[in-house]
Amino acid sequence: MSAALDDTITDDAALGGRLHLLQPRRGHRFGHDAILLAAAVPAKSGERAIDLGAGVGTAGLALAKRIDGVSLTLVEIDPALCELARKNAARNEMANRVAVVTLDVGAPASAFEQAGLKLASADYVLMNPPFNDAVRAQASPDVARRAAHVAEQGSIEVWVDAAARLVRPGGMLTLIYRADGLDDVLAALTRDYESANVLPIYPKPGAPPIRVIVQAMRRTQAGDQKLRAENLRTTGTKNASAGLCLNGADGRPAPEAEAVLRHAAPLFVND
Repeated sequence: MSAALDDTITDDAALGGRLHLLQPRRGHRFGHDAILLAAAVPAKSGERAIDLGAGVGTAGLALAKRIDGVSLTLVEIDPALCELARKNAARNEMANRVAVVTLDVGAPASAFEQAGLKLASADYVLMNPPFNDAVRAQASPDVARRAAHVAEQGSIEVWVDAAARLVRPGGMLTLIYRADGLDDVLAALTRDYESANVLPIYPKPGAPPIRVIVQAMRRTQAGDQKLRAENLRTTGTKNASAGLCLNGADGRPAPEAEAVLRHAAPLFVND
């Protein structure tokens, strides 16, 4: 850790040392989810991505590190995390193409506009929303960590609706969520999205999935919502791929997962 940092902040490496991130010693700290999320976004140089609930910028900056030339906006409610995200963009030599906005994802559309986040301005939105069940999960006493992890009733709809305002028609939303919440995610997508694809994430072979990465395209034209909802649920189920195992049967990290987590390989959701 740099001598310039106080003992509340740590300096940590991600992507096998390709990305260096300042983050709080206590509270919400980055993990595999953010890196998996970033790897699943099929952005190209010259396109724009918005990371909602960005924290210190892990997922968005991992995407920008993998795809040179991506323009990125990090949206985070916590001003202290926003300041760390700005520092992280600068220290990873991406400040010229990364903006940081302090904003609640649940803010009204007018607040997004005032913050410079215009309607349909992004090619991609990525997000790692709070997803632990508030009833079943043992919430952390740390306020920031609890806010980052525990989902209030209906919060996934709020996040998906915010993304729908930002991503252009034909653009893509990518999110990571707990596996047993997939039906909630697909239900939230029914109004504004189509062509959902699902990638299950398994801790090891034979175990149930612990996460799902879901991608869906922002709808380009209106239609009957009841029919759209049924089609999206069916499509999301049929398009579930074989998935990614984080570890092999021997408990060692799986080569496919290591390629993504340590070597910045892309993760294909719709194969």
